[in-house]
Amino acid sequence: MINEDKIWNPSTTFIESSNLYQFMQFVNLKYNFKFQTYSEMHQWSVSDLNSFWESIALYFTIDFDRSYQKAVVPKVPFYKTEWFKGSQLSYTYHIQRNFKDQQVALHFSNEQGKKVEITWNALIQRAQQIQDRLLTYNIKKGDCVVGYLLNHPDTIACFLAVNSLGAIWSCCSPDFGIESVVSRFEQLQPKVLLSHTNYCYNGKHYDQQNKIEQLKLGLGSLRGTFEFSGDFSDWDLSTTNVVHLECTSVDFNDPIWILFSSGTTGNPKAITHRTGGMLLEQIKALSLHQNVQSRDLFFWNTTTGWMMWNYALGALLCDAVLCLYDGSPTYPDLGMQWRLAHDLKINHFGNGAPFFSQSVQSNLNELSTLNLTSIKTIGSTGAPLNQATFKGLHFKLPDAQIISLSGGTDVCSAFLGGNSMLPVYAGYIQCVMLGASIAAWNENGEPLLDQTGELVLTVPMPCMPLFFWGDPNFDRYHASYFDHFEGVWSHGDWIVMDSKKGIEVQGRSDATLNRNGIRIGTAEIYNVLDQILFVNDHLIIEIQDSDKHSILVLFVVMDLPLDSIREKEIKKQIRIRCSPRHVPDRIFKVKEIPYTLSGKKMEVPVKKIFLNVPKNKIATLGAMKNPNSLEEFFKLKDHFDLQRS
Repeated sequence: MINEDKIWNPSTTFIESSNLYQFMQFVNLKYNFKFQTYSEMHQWSVSDLNSFWESIALYFTIDFDRSYQKAVVPKVPFYKTEWFKGSQLSYTYHIQRNFKDQQVALHFSNEQGKKVEITWNALIQRAQQIQDRLLTYNIKKGDCVVGYLLNHPDTIACFLAVNSLGAIWSCCSPDFGIESVVSRFEQLQPKVLLSHTNYCYNGKHYDQQNKIEQLKLGLGSLRGTFEFSGDFSDWDLSTTNVVHLECTSVDFNDPIWILFSSGTTGNPKAITHRTGGMLLEQIKALSLHQNVQSRDLFFWNTTTGWMMWNYALGALLCDAVLCLYDGSPTYPDLGMQWRLAHDLKINHFGNGAPFFSQSVQSNLNELSTLNLTSIKTIGSTGAPLNQATFKGLHFKLPDAQIISLSGGTDVCSAFLGGNSMLPVYAGYIQCVMLGASIAAWNENGEPLLDQTGELVLTVPMPCMPLFFWGDPNFDRYHASYFDHFEGVWSHGDWIVMDSKKGIEVQGRSDATLNRNGIRIGTAEIYNVLDQILFVNDHLIIEIQDSDKHSILVLFVVMDLPLDSIREKEIKKQIRIRCSPRHVPDRIFKVKEIPYTLSGKKMEVPVKKIFLNVPKNKIATLGAMKNPNSLEEFFKLKDHFDLQRS
């Protein structure tokens, strides 16, 4: 009997030509193993951490400027684990070693139709020019340099320049409001700000000059600001010069970049990642689990404010050509980026799950008219990809392997992802990735199979944060991941580990909003609402409809009626001061917001109401300040269903 959910099955030829299979042969030969299946190799990867992570370094010929004493010394809590202790290396060096004279390193396109090829010569020369400018401000190892930048070759060159000096990188995209950016960057006391002076999104032009001036005022630690027009007037695109970018070697465990959490409970957490951990994790994830091979064209639609920008950067470690796109993925229409895949002959096409759902739902006939046979993998993340979208994509692109990923900003990578040795089942992620010991646990810390449980990691990984900036005692770090279950990492996702099909991710188990892969903190939205005079109180949740589309629902307490004018004003302020992704889809006026006895808004119980959780499992009424307030939300839920149907 044909299993309709199995939509893709790798051929023997495909398997044996894949990076993952070749790695298994390497491991078998080196360690005298006889692995025949991925499952056997995965079990080894999480039971012998030292040998596994050392094998990654050996297979990918990682160049250590100073050697390590031992690859891994596991400790509890995980953040005390020692990784490649004593070693030194450079991330940028491992990108630059793929330099190919007068060959393309980057393809750049934007929604205005501009297309630019960037050779390795032009990229490294530009990075050296920026490095020289940074040196005039005495930027050195350990300094923070921040960017307010587009997904543009300028940004790649800036990162290479910053990292080559041993400095620490952090970046926000220009659609972030100033308050959101300052709340992040001021924690870092950055020395230099890098910024684009303008951008276009969804057909509209935005001048950034005033925002840049506000940002400079808000960051008193700055020594200087570099501003880029984005028009390539300051690039020498035709250069044939062969330039070598000098790279400062840093400790394996020195910071490489700082990403930020959503800011749900206050200032966003400054998640600091280790240099060597990112190098090993990215090259493992992209080469082995997405099968990125030399000179493949790799594309992922992202902004610089999402960890997928950092993740996609890793394609350069794999000797691939990185394809950048700046602008809305659906402007002027939904087919824009599919046409880009056709024009460039992209091999790995990545996007957010909602984009793929929209493409399938709209029955994008254009896909049938384009030549997309070059696409080897379809990469999806940011939200669970539903079965219908899996099947719709497979119908249009039957030869492409659909790789759904799940991980996050916390690790700047994925725990769950693709596998060139296994079939793809609609609605399921193929495998737990090498080195990741994933389980689904119930509230008692007992592992579950074929049942919904909390995603936990039971052994450490080098992509786990080095620390949170400004958290010297690891208090916030421990509370973020280790408070729920003692001794293991609790990630905050609901998953089902299916014994045959793979892993089904069912969404976040906490109150964090996750719109198109961008984690949105409720605190950031509340900060804006607090300054709207006619709004007295507020609460926001994210739910998903039957097609797993993200819906942001805002509840407000007001003395005045919630008419169309006030609703537009609320959305306008959120759009301007946070970002367009923060704008709620629906706004309801309520009498009061539910609170705990300690004064915390009860976002999760309200979300449970809209997820049809039984009343007796919504909240402990004895722990509430105003338990009767929930009744209005139950009524709204019924009303909400009627309006959506």
